Amino acid sequence: MFDYRNNLIRILNQTAGDEKSLKNGLAAIKLILGMTDRDEKTNSTVKDKDTVEVDLQQLNLLLTSLTRLITNPANISAKNTVLSATQKLTLAQGINKEYRQNLVDLKEAIKSLGTSKDLINKKVFEQAVATPKKPPRDYRKGKRYTVIRLLSGCDLINDSNRTVYTLKESQIHSLNLKSGDIVEAIPEEKSSHYEATILRIVGYRDLPSMEVDSISTFKYAVVQGRTGHLAISRNAQGKKLRVHGKAILLPVDSSKYWDENIKLVDGSIVDLAWYDGDVRLKKNPAEAIQIRWVYQIEQPQKSIGTKKKKSTAESKKVDLPKLAMDLHYQRVGIAIGNNQNEAMLEGIVNRYGGIPIPIDAFQGRKKVIENQIKDLDIVILVTAFAAHDSTWNIREFASKYHIKFAVSSSKGYQAFERALYRAEKGLPAYEGNQTIRYELAEQ
Repeated sequence: MFDYRNNLIRILNQTAGDEKSLKNGLAAIKLILGMTDRDEKTNSTVKDKDTVEVDLQQLNLLLTSLTRLITNPANISAKNTVLSATQKLTLAQGINKEYRQNLVDLKEAIKSLGTSKDLINKKVFEQAVATPKKPPRDYRKGKRYTVIRLLSGCDLINDSNRTVYTLKESQIHSLNLKSGDIVEAIPEEKSSHYEATILRIVGYRDLPSMEVDSISTFKYAVVQGRTGHLAISRNAQGKKLRVHGKAILLPVDSSKYWDENIKLVDGSIVDLAWYDGDVRLKKNPAEAIQIRWVYQIEQPQKSIGTKKKKSTAESKKVDLPKLAMDLHYQRVGIAIGNNQNEAMLEGIVNRYGGIPIPIDAFQGRKKVIENQIKDLDIVILVTAFAAHDSTWNIREFASKYHIKFAVSSSKGYQAFERALYRAEKGLPAYEGNQTIRYELAEQ
């Protein structure tokens, strides 16, 4: 920029007080200022010509969405956001040809990006091996037993080495039990499908090798082939299936699987188990090796055919989304009378992992009600089925013994489910007109 300060000082010093000198000085000053103005306009023109206007908001959106897409290539929302931001940046004013072409190439590359089967299998494998969330500790005392692991499920033995209960794999798989674990368990009276329920693992003891059969496992095995011709040769990590050091191809008969509701198809992920001492491993491994667990990757499709019509309670259980709640074997008292809707309400408690215990709310004697309530963890009062005197007594004893308490004003499925949620989460006992957020479980 032209520095006019020295010139102005020189002009002012040489200007006299007569009219002619003042006019000449004024003309000189205007000339200097005119030169400065042209210089500024020229610089401004050059600056504007070299400046490219970039939408920083779109650029930031592009970078964040591209990061999400690289982390998870199956994220459709991130992919669409990247394409939109790239398109808007391409249309920006003043960008050069090379910059615009790079944006076009990026957009085409994102469009051609697909979610391969390998990426899906990797995601399924990561979910399968993820460490499960540790459940809250349960301090109620059950009887203690020692675990003897089977190919599927386990036996619980007492101090006399007598088998007391046999549990299914579905009950113990998430616990990752092994032979020698000491657990506390209680008999299962409400469900005829299970003999007992494990409350917690309390210790471990070494068992003599003569008392326990050695079991080998092959986790996350991949089922391959078509229906009627399925086989297993490797797992999701690419490791080959080996028995006594020899790689084998294991044929799979889905009809022999222990749970007929889950069908084995190409791409299914399973766990295998076998007894190391089984003599059939040499001649016919398919008879010795058993599928211990099937990871349910997708929701099973509904088969077409005639099925028995479900009850109203079962239909509601399927239709309504599950709330984000895990009772984890807490004893839930259901204050109703004359067994009204008892089966449906007990089913709700069982759905969330609790132990339902009916309370006769028509029984007004305080001592009887106190004895029913004092050892519970949660009490749900169904006011539509309770006597007035019993209502006050139940509230009094729930407060006295610090028991989680909530009220269901009707006998409906959803009303009771929400009351159970409020009690477990420490929310207001009464829903009333206030707005309460009921979080849903992740699907």
